[in-house]
Amino acid sequence: MVRHGTHSPAWRCLLALVLLSAFGHAWASPTFLVGGTATEDGTPMRACPPGALAQLQEVEIPAPPEGWPGTPQAVNVFNVFAGEVMVGLGDRVVCGRMHDARTRDSRFRAGVGLVVVPPAGTRDPVRVAWLPPVKAHWIPTIRIGGPSPVQQEDTLRLVVRTACLAIALALAFSALMGFIGARDRTFLAHAAMCLTLLFWQATLNGLSGYPVPWLPVGDREAWWQVAFTAFGFAALLYGLWSQSGVVGLWPRLRHAARWSVRGFIAVGVLVPLLPYGGLRPTWWLVDHGFLVLALGLTCVAVLSLRRGDRRAFAAIVAAVPVLALFAPPLLGGRFGLEYRVEIIQAVLTWFLIVMAYTLTNRYGQLRAQRDAMRQLADTDALTGLPNRRAGLARLDRCFADARRVGTPLSVGFVDVDLFKRINDTHGHEVGDRVLVAVADALVADTRSHEDVVRMGGEEFLVLLPGVDARRAHARLEAMRRRIADTAPMLGVADLQLTASIGLATLRPGDDEAVALLRRADEAMYRAKHAGRDRVMDDRSAPAAAQATVG
Repeated sequence: MVRHGTHSPAWRCLLALVLLSAFGHAWASPTFLVGGTATEDGTPMRACPPGALAQLQEVEIPAPPEGWPGTPQAVNVFNVFAGEVMVGLGDRVVCGRMHDARTRDSRFRAGVGLVVVPPAGTRDPVRVAWLPPVKAHWIPTIRIGGPSPVQQEDTLRLVVRTACLAIALALAFSALMGFIGARDRTFLAHAAMCLTLLFWQATLNGLSGYPVPWLPVGDREAWWQVAFTAFGFAALLYGLWSQSGVVGLWPRLRHAARWSVRGFIAVGVLVPLLPYGGLRPTWWLVDHGFLVLALGLTCVAVLSLRRGDRRAFAAIVAAVPVLALFAPPLLGGRFGLEYRVEIIQAVLTWFLIVMAYTLTNRYGQLRAQRDAMRQLADTDALTGLPNRRAGLARLDRCFADARRVGTPLSVGFVDVDLFKRINDTHGHEVGDRVLVAVADALVADTRSHEDVVRMGGEEFLVLLPGVDARRAHARLEAMRRRIADTAPMLGVADLQLTASIGLATLRPGDDEAVALLRRADEAMYRAKHAGRDRVMDDRSAPAAAQATVG
């Protein structure tokens, strides 16, 4: 008998926790921490590179009519997507690039800005200069005010932009985990779509250079933005056509949709070869080509939804916000111009969330299909019982549990007497009904449907975990009588239905489940030789099994 003292695993764990807790309290923790070192660096400031100002277009924002009040003023410039940005007030002039945070004032992370204190009463204008935008109407936004509110808005923009990137990255990781679990290429394609839209957002919002450049954008921001716009539209089109029902509605359009996606990818690959002057018309063609195709796929989704394809609803829900980006009231108004990047990122994030929802549904469908296939592979089609393969696996588990815990285990091997004669006399249809009736009789006296197995033909295996030999014998006797009482219920004249059952119980020397099964089989054949319609156990002297007995 095992003694539960201080040497048991539970007591050892408890003792270790007590010692660890005591050691933790004894270890004196400091009352405060100091990090970093003193520095001689002044306010972050970067002079404009030589020759940069000559390429920029400059605007001047006049001072208040009464002049500057002499208090700190913050100027922050957003939505400049390429090139140097110059911000100046009086003799203070700084430059920075959106895609390299190291070139910018560390107090501003979503824009390029500076904080300056102009002398009271001076009327020097705020000077801002930027590279002419590649895409028409994508104009900069300039925010002037107290340092605190301007920096708070800058922080809010940074949080929104970073959150959208984090969601895209999380969804990509989730899709990769789904691919590992499901081995379905749809999950891999979804992960690629998430990463593509992540890089697209990073090239638009400047986070490709925060805190240090992690994409090799350099001074070719415009090329990166046009290229990833094409890649991003390819990803959006893939998501739309995969959910729109185009395959089920018009199968031939599937090839057209695929080639459209490939076309956008090809454009993105070729963009780095274009001269700067070719970026604007290419961007225009990419935008309008996507708009036409997205509208077409949305119409297909509406038709598919009317025909009962529920998947198309997800395509419509995902497409409507994307199409709204092309509506002038959304991005053409003051709010849309000022928060263009955040609106685009929010729409792309919504698209990815809807696609992730459809992916979750697909994962559920795949699991249901695999469960159904596993059920078919493990189930006997006639009786609905576990088949031989599933039954032997169940026997191995019961055997292992009985060995580990020390509980008894008994099995009964059941064979329908003279089943070949039943088939020959009454026909196979009656034979099938007999097998189903025997299966029902056995299940009626067991705790679980899984404990009765059709081994093949007219042979069944009954698993009795936790049941010793005496109780198992009584249970099997009850099953034998129930089988005999079933014959009149089938309504077949002159039908006699009996079964011979062999019983085997786990012994200390058994090292594998097959030994238990072999003894039960031998006991069943002894029951046959003894006159059939009886239960015999494995405690009597074994007899040679004879396959000729009916």
